[in-house]
Amino acid sequence: MDNSLIITTSNALEGYKVTRQLGLVRGITVRSRSIVGNIAGQFMTIFGGRSAIYTELCENAREEAMQLMMTHAREKGANAVINMRYDANEVMQGLTEVLAYGTAVVVEKV
Repeated sequence: MDNSLIITTSNALEGYKVTRQLGLVRGITVRSRSIVGNIAGQFMTIFGGRSAIYTELCENAREEAMQLMMTHAREKGANAVINMRYDANEVMQGLTEVLAYGTAVVVEKV
């Protein structure tokens, strides 16, 4: 079985026809920064520029949320997710929720 999944932020996939819409799929993760990460991140902000520590934390959270969304889509029988988006909210000080969501669909090449 081919386990690949097409993901797009568009409402449609050029060269494909949506044959079934399976509904909303999502993946959510909640992350906190460690005390070491906070200290290192704050130290880096003193000097300005790109904060590699926070960038990596954000990228890892987004990747985990997307992988969970993809698992949810596959469980519904989808081979694509359209209109994919990310959202993030601070649950409490130092605790952030990252959500990946979209519409699970079945598509066929035209």
